[in-house]
Amino acid sequence: MGGVPAEAPPGAPLLIACALGIERFALRGAGRGGPAGPVTVLRTGMGPHAAGRSVTRALGDPALRGAAVLATGFCAGLAPDMHPGDLVVAARTRGPDGTVVPCVGTGLLAGELRHAVPGRTVHTGLLTGSDHVVRGHERAALFRTGAIAVDMESGATLQCAVSAGAHPVAAVRVVVDAPEHELVRIGTVRGGISAFRVLRSLLPAFFEWHRSLLLPRR
Repeated sequence: MGGVPAEAPPGAPLLIACALGIERFALRGAGRGGPAGPVTVLRTGMGPHAAGRSVTRALGDPALRGAAVLATGFCAGLAPDMHPGDLVVAARTRGPDGTVVPCVGTGLLAGELRHAVPGRTVHTGLLTGSDHVVRGHERAALFRTGAIAVDMESGATLQCAVSAGAHPVAAVRVVVDAPEHELVRIGTVRGGISAFRVLRSLLPAFFEWHRSLLLPRR
């Protein structure tokens, strides 16, 4: 696997990858394109294998040559102080197989997200991957490895993007449940609604990250 470039070639598009139909619905405004160029929102399907296959296939399209790739959607928070609607910006992702991929523009993304959704807490750190939904004791065990959140697709998405060529990558997730707010409890349905509302507000931050990658470096 090659290194992760810190910028995209001039005119490079943005590929936003998410797993679920509800996530794709929240991001539906991206289809009109962003101020920096073409934007594609790809629904990959659930799980690391589906995400990897879908992203690899999409990046084989010449129209996505050099594309910046951003994985997004919902995640499970691992830190005890997390709440539904909090944001996670990955400094790096770790796939279910242990492969770690560094992310580009983490600080810029975190700042733009604070502007996009004022009052929401933004966490930055290791976003780890799993091939199944994580609950209870397993959630605590992952937190002890240094991860702050877990999802099933981000690690595979970024790993496949980097393997497919020189693609700047990032991952932003919205916490839908957390150690004290697990969705198995009926009272936390409201947390899922909160996370959806946050996700649909993030496109301006994603577009600014994309724009920053296209700026000439001195």
